Amino acid sequence: MSETRPSATRRQVLARTGALGASIAFTGALSELFAGTATAAAQGRAGYGPLVPDPNGLLDLPEGFRYKVLSREGDPLRSGEGKVPSNHDGMAAFRGRRGGVHLVRNHENRVTAKIGVPTVDGLTYDPAAKGGCTALALDRDDDVLGERVAIAGTAVNCAGGPTPWGTWLTCEETEDKAGTNGYTKDHGFIFEVDPVDPRRTGAIPLTAMGRFQHEAIAVDPWRGVVYETEDAFQKPFGLFYRFLPDRPGGGRGSLRAGGRLQAMRVPGLPDLSAVQETGASFRGVEWVDVPDPLAVSTPIRNQDFGPKGITHAQKLEGCYWGGRCVYFVSSYARRTEGSAGDHYGQVWRYDPARRCLTLVIVFGPDTDVQLPGESPDNICLTPSGGLMVCEDGGGTQHVYGVTRGGRVYAMARNAKNIGTPQDPEWGEFAGVTFSPDHRTMYVNCYTPGTTFAVTGPWHG
Repeated sequence: MSETRPSATRRQVLARTGALGASIAFTGALSELFAGTATAAAQGRAGYGPLVPDPNGLLDLPEGFRYKVLSREGDPLRSGEGKVPSNHDGMAAFRGRRGGVHLVRNHENRVTAKIGVPTVDGLTYDPAAKGGCTALALDRDDDVLGERVAIAGTAVNCAGGPTPWGTWLTCEETEDKAGTNGYTKDHGFIFEVDPVDPRRTGAIPLTAMGRFQHEAIAVDPWRGVVYETEDAFQKPFGLFYRFLPDRPGGGRGSLRAGGRLQAMRVPGLPDLSAVQETGASFRGVEWVDVPDPLAVSTPIRNQDFGPKGITHAQKLEGCYWGGRCVYFVSSYARRTEGSAGDHYGQVWRYDPARRCLTLVIVFGPDTDVQLPGESPDNICLTPSGGLMVCEDGGGTQHVYGVTRGGRVYAMARNAKNIGTPQDPEWGEFAGVTFSPDHRTMYVNCYTPGTTFAVTGPWHG
């Protein structure tokens, strides 16, 4: 998010943005993005109309939609443990009792964060670190019943992903070791968080899953394999990993039992950015054991994977499971920064049964690379079969929807100016997710940290 992605390194993929909508350039079969989702009853419709200015100056939405502020940075936590932390980032919604919802929310805090996650006995990994997660309990009307620390003492908690057994895997997007920035322990791990009772999972790093600049994860519900992306925008670029747990699908705490961390090798393809044509497929994908998952002396992406090397990619971010395949995103690639090719975003599909990797989507302006627009960041599948995309960059900030037919529309706009009238600035969006009953969209404003619940006449 903002702390880790300076504007000079952001790709421009949403072209010709405006107050009422946007257009997006891509090649490939857009339906690939929505594999495994239900068919939309109204997939031919694009959006919900123009955004209506919010008289309260917080969140502009289409007519008929309304929002509720669930939580604000700096307000007291309902638990009495301290203040709501800064830098609201990745988030997921889990089913609660009697139609309620449990939200788990990341806080991408470095040691310089304005408000860190309060340290709590039994839930703190490194007291010197200010990142972590908070958990909200909501009733069926999205009224907040409770808000508490879910894990503390972690660092730069950016994204992650839910597990099939109902927990959240929060990812540290850093490789700082003990002694760096005042930390007392090594960082760069994944931690499991129970959204209902965080003390059941505690603050235990899943060390076998590797220590690197984690971004997101996706779990194969059939095999129990966990796929992991590494967000590295400077060379050497990141890797795409899989973790083979010793107790696959064993439920909460099973990942602590250990397993094998492997990195993807595509024979003859050292850099994914060299591929430009959608539909290009590579069979015989290999998975190579990581020599030192804890990266004691050398970052994993720099380690020796043998004479055949390993496959890298710039800015590996989003990752999700669809159908019987895993999809992952390379946010952008630039030759000037060391990549083999230029692009403004790729979506790759890996089919484990066929050991086949396919480039299914390429995003970006197809004519003028200076076209306005900012990079998508957090992405979620919608109940009606499309996508919701959080915009991350300078200027006006939106949540955009993408229909199954490829049409882009503005769903929400941040109306709170945190700059000046002469030089306005708006916080980016993050953590978009839907309630299990599909009635509510939850989304964060990164700064000032604010969590919204959005309801209205959703399609389908």
